[in-house]
Amino acid sequence: MQNNQKRETATLAGGCFWCLEPIFDQLKGVIQVIPGYAGGDVCEPSYQEVCSGTTGHAEAVQITFNPEVISFEKLLEVFFSIHDPTTLNRQGADVGTHYRSAIFYHSEEQWRIAENFVKRLSQQNFWQDPIVTEVVPFTNFFPAEDYHHGYYRQNPGQGYCCAVIAPKISKFRRQHEEKLKE
Repeated sequence: MQNNQKRETATLAGGCFWCLEPIFDQLKGVIQVIPGYAGGDVCEPSYQEVCSGTTGHAEAVQITFNPEVISFEKLLEVFFSIHDPTTLNRQGADVGTHYRSAIFYHSEEQWRIAENFVKRLSQQNFWQDPIVTEVVPFTNFFPAEDYHHGYYRQNPGQGYCCAVIAPKISKFRRQHEEKLKE
C-alpha cells in the first residue's frame, strides 16, 4: 500500500456486518474494511450489548477507500445492490434496530451524494416499498471484537456463511464484475 494514496472513509450499515465486509473488501480502490458498531450512545459497546437493541448502534462497516479509484457514489451503488433498503430494522431473518439500513456521512459532500442517490433510487421505483435507509451524520464507530473481522473468510463452511453470505457474494460478483480487484 502506497502512503501517497488519497483516502476517504465511508461508514455504511445494511444488516449483518459479516455480509458487508467480504463484499466491500473485493472492490478495486478499497484499502480496508472494518466491521463494527456505528451511531449509538454507548462507548465501546460489546456485540451482546448492540444485539440487545439498547445502545442505538447499527452493525456497520467502515471502509477506507481511494476516491481516485472508486467513488463514494460507486460504493453506494454496491451498497444498495446487496441489501434491501426498504425493510425497517431488518435484513432477511436478522431483525432489530442494529440491522437497520444507514449511511453515516463523513462530509457535506457525502451527505449531498447520499441524499441525491436515495432520491434518484426512490424516483425509479426499483423496489415496491419506499426506501427507509437513514442518511445521518457520522458520530462514532467502534470496531467489532476480533472474531468478527474476516468472519466469512475464516468460516466459509458455517451455516450462516453458506446460506446467506455466499449467495450475496455470488450475486454481487456477477453484478459488479468490472469493479473487482484482480
